[in-house]
Parts: sequence; structure tokens; C-alpha cells
Amino acid sequence: MSTPLIRRLTEELGLPLLDRDGADEFLGAGGECVLFFTGDPGRYKEADDVAVVLPELLKELGGHLRAGVVARESEKELEARYGFAVWPALAFFRDGCYLGAISRMQDWDVYLRRIPEILAVQPDSPDLRLNYQAD
Repeated sequence: MSTPLIRRLTEELGLPLLDRDGADEFLGAGGECVLFFTGDPGRYKEADDVAVVLPELLKELGGHLRAGVVARESEKELEARYGFAVWPALAFFRDGCYLGAISRMQDWDVYLRRIPEILAVQPDSPDLRLNYQAD
């Protein structure tokens, strides 16, 4: 199941819809990127909110961050690799290495504070990976 706001990301804004192999290829291309794990939008209503905020975050961050949407059928398998368990989630990577995630819908200032913190993490230190969710 997808919603019009989530489909807008791929159909209108051109973000790739990634299955497991596509996500591996996307991450393997290097640089900093974010994967949007929507979860079931029928169950996690915040998925639409994150779908609206994501393009604005990409603009705010200066356009250097590549973004993709994880296909629903591949989410569980990919999520198991990275250790977050709250949906929806934005998972951040550098050069194919997982850095951390922000789960659920957050206030704008939380995104603007947390994303640079996550992107500053050194990927060779798994204990520094940052997974953030509001209480």
C-alpha cells in the first residue's frame, strides 16, 4: 500500500523506488544519502508527514544528499541490517555505510539538529551510530 504523498516522491520528484538490490546499488554509488522507510502508511500515519518533509529537508541541506524510497516488500529485510525498529524512518548513509536513523515525524528543528549530527558520525565506529526517535 502506498499513498499519493509517498508516490509523489517517486513519480513527480524522481526519487528512486528501491528494492533490496536497488538499495545496495544506490548505496554503493557513494556519497551521502538517505533512504526513506515508510512502513505501512495505513498503520503509521506519520509516513505521509515525513513524505512531505523529506523534499524540504533535501533542499535545506543544499542538495548534496541523495534520497531514495525503499519499496515496501524490501523494508523488513533492509531494516534488519541497520537496527532501527520504529517506522517511518529516514536512514542515513555515507559511502554505503550506515550512520543512523531518525524515526517517526519530528519537529523541523529536530531534523535540522539531528541530521548534521548523524552525518558527522564516522561509519567505522558502530557504537556511534545514532538512532533517534521521539519518546
